[in-house]
Amino acid sequence: MRKVVSRDGTTIAYEKAGEGPPIVLLNGGFRDHTIFDSLVPELAPHCTTYVYDRRGRGQSGDSPEYAVEREIEDLTAVIGEAGGQAVVFAGSSGANLALEAVIAGAPITKLALHEPYFRIEGYPQPPADFLERLKDLLARDRRGEAAEYFLAELVGFAPETIEQWRGTPLWATNEANAHTLPYDTAICGDFKVPVERLADVRTPALVVSSDGTSDWLSAAARATAQALPNGWGMQLPGSWHRVETDILGRVLTGFAHTR
Repeated sequence: MRKVVSRDGTTIAYEKAGEGPPIVLLNGGFRDHTIFDSLVPELAPHCTTYVYDRRGRGQSGDSPEYAVEREIEDLTAVIGEAGGQAVVFAGSSGANLALEAVIAGAPITKLALHEPYFRIEGYPQPPADFLERLKDLLARDRRGEAAEYFLAELVGFAPETIEQWRGTPLWATNEANAHTLPYDTAICGDFKVPVERLADVRTPALVVSSDGTSDWLSAAARATAQALPNGWGMQLPGSWHRVETDILGRVLTGFAHTR
């Protein structure tokens, strides 16, 4: 992988592929750049893609003290490698990070979001002490339990669904990246759509959700699109928290090329 040094000296690993307008792909909780392995081939004939490992994951470095601002600087560093401006596609809690980056003035020309992690009023909310309990589990090196706690209390998975996830090859990655779950929790803040802070964002923004996802994720996507002055929503075929890759690739290609 290629490397770029973020503002605080942390090394961020990324991969570049394709030709055309630059688009940076930003992942959410648990995952690293490999989550986009099936999407990059859909985009690469039409766009120059940049996928990277967020700090603390994969081949990227980390710092002793975490701050959302450092992750915004990481994203900005990757955009710098893309020429100084880029379209950004971000999913899940990565979408929350991308919104924070836009608010902070990151050089994002267009923003595509997939199901940001907000909890709309009327849907179950995370426990008030969620972050403290998550950090306690990690401090005691109970990484598997921390991953389970995140999935149960923040994602809303039933015990049987978590048990199914534990039986998949991805579970090892979940545990390996469990120490970054407080990062994603911090990015989500109070889990409310920051309507007032988004009111001044003029960046064109597409917010997509899948027709097979959870009601609360659909509601969050709609609320986010409504809060963005130049935002609009789109529902696409898919399953829980996932859009069919070929369709998503066509939508993002069109979005990146539209003037």
